[in-house]
Amino acid sequence: MSQLVDALMKEASFGRMLSDSSVARFSPAEMREAIQELVTQDRLDMANALADAGLAIHPESDDVLAIAALVSMVRQDWVQAIELLTKLMLVQDGNVQPFTHLMLVRALRSNLEPAAALAATVTGLIQYPDHPELMAEQKALFELAGLSHDGVVVD
Repeated sequence: MSQLVDALMKEASFGRMLSDSSVARFSPAEMREAIQELVTQDRLDMANALADAGLAIHPESDDVLAIAALVSMVRQDWVQAIELLTKLMLVQDGNVQPFTHLMLVRALRSNLEPAAALAATVTGLIQYPDHPELMAEQKALFELAGLSHDGVVVD
């Protein structure tokens, strides 16, 4: 168990959360690891609370933004996931990973925004033209719209 999770559990046993100053002594990478550990233990409320604290302390951290977005997706909070993934993409400034594009597409689809999801596949495919999962998402979205991959209406 990580030091951060251990400290969280100790405070939780007393019905308290860690103070901001206690959480702030951990790096974004340590926070990411602790949040991952909490999710694997199915402690989503604690993971979400730690993600919120991490975002308050390290609002521009790739590690914290990415894990907070994934926690939002696990909780099916699509609006927050979209917001966090979009911010992560801005922070990564041209170095967005294919997985981030893919998670944004899936969050948009889950939030019933197929046009925005399709636009996100195009953005991802511009950077990663042959990425198989992005191509599959784009194809599925075209089919959902009743179009072939080349934009022709299909019956």
